[in-house]
Amino acid sequence: MKKTFITKMPDETGAFLTASRIIAQAGVNITRVSYNKAVDVHTLFIDVSGTSEQIESVSKELEQCGYLSDNISDANVILLEVKLRNRPGAVIPILEIISQYDFNISYMSSEENGTDYQFFKIGLYVEETGFISDFLEAVSKLCHVSIIQYDKIEKRLDNTVFYLSFANEIATKLSLTQDDTNELITNSNRIMQMMDERNESPYKTFEYIGTFADCLIRYKGDKFQPRISKVTVSDNITLHLIEPPCGSSIYILENLKKEELLFVDSGFSCYREELLRVIHDLFPDFECRKKDVFLTHVDMDHSGALDLFDHVYLSQKSYENFILEHEGKDNYRAMNHLNAPFCKIGDILSGYIPPSLDRLIVLNTRPPEENKPLSHTGTLDFDTLHFDVYEGNGGHVAGETVLVCYEYGLLFTGDIWINSGDLTPEQAEFNMLAPYLMTSTNVDSKKAVKIREEIQTLVSTGRWLVCGGHGGILDIS
Repeated sequence: MKKTFITKMPDETGAFLTASRIIAQAGVNITRVSYNKAVDVHTLFIDVSGTSEQIESVSKELEQCGYLSDNISDANVILLEVKLRNRPGAVIPILEIISQYDFNISYMSSEENGTDYQFFKIGLYVEETGFISDFLEAVSKLCHVSIIQYDKIEKRLDNTVFYLSFANEIATKLSLTQDDTNELITNSNRIMQMMDERNESPYKTFEYIGTFADCLIRYKGDKFQPRISKVTVSDNITLHLIEPPCGSSIYILENLKKEELLFVDSGFSCYREELLRVIHDLFPDFECRKKDVFLTHVDMDHSGALDLFDHVYLSQKSYENFILEHEGKDNYRAMNHLNAPFCKIGDILSGYIPPSLDRLIVLNTRPPEENKPLSHTGTLDFDTLHFDVYEGNGGHVAGETVLVCYEYGLLFTGDIWINSGDLTPEQAEFNMLAPYLMTSTNVDSKKAVKIREEIQTLVSTGRWLVCGGHGGILDIS
């Protein structure tokens, strides 16, 4: 189990040493630390890994010594980098030496990197420079230590005041709980630290995150006015399309004789009530109908309202993704550490909650072939429509799935192929944000191109209605 403690330390010698001893005595490992005294004397982020019982014990101990309180609030500087074993308590001997020489920690940054070691960057405010040589000699007896030049320090300091203000402003706008606010602060800190390490300015990225939040807020309630259209597929089947101002297109196949509905994707969680209002306008007896949904992929803007339906049809990989989320682990997209904080912030802002597992139905009758861009993995029937189910090999995201009905020329592609030429102005504005909120909207862009090319070969002859994850229906003859 992993947890981030946002601690409020007293500005005195040995404060972090006390916290580290508490954590080590419980057998818990520190996996990341970030602190900047220059702009916030008290706030220190500590990521830990251990059992739930161990972490609960640490939480109680830190609370007892006043480090988890709710109150947030120039000398010579030397910046060190020490190489430590990645194990519980490894940093304590270093902190004891710092405390012995009465140096004050002004900056600290560390994160595990998949190896047996962690590199701790520690900034020290030093008034008595005559003790530096003795101090470095003492530290060098315990581990490898190097000095980073002073002029590099400011580039690497977390701008704590900025991201705390940013997170608190968004939390107020969205009425977030304290737990969600803490998660927002933690992941904002991760982005800041990540960009500091790459010597990149984070402010443009935070601007886009703020715009993302503003867009979600702007279309709440009566301002949620999607574009709605429909086409006739057969005598028995009508296809409806709901295009929200933010989030995925939502398709509805209506069986006119049996009053059954099959949805494709479900939009954002934060628009659940707004979507339900639109659905009731289209189908006043919605609650009485048989209503299922097919999920093209697991991204939060497609899977946010799956709880509205009786059954959710999806791929094996998508099912496994939701299991990971229920276990509190990183989902497939967040397994890329560069994407992880952006994914978690998106979940918080959109109110995403993983769907209940008991309504999920896996369609795979065979696993996808890893070396093929697109593999036939199963079938799905809806009245007279017979769909072949194809799964991609993870270009956009693991578990991405396509529905193909050859007889009626129907193709549901999710975000593998979208109709970017027919977006509403609101959709176009919102969709422009996505590439700036993570390294890429695709997990593997080269694979994504191959998958899209493979799908396009399916519509090379005849007439097709291509139903992408965003934009209107594409009519190809």
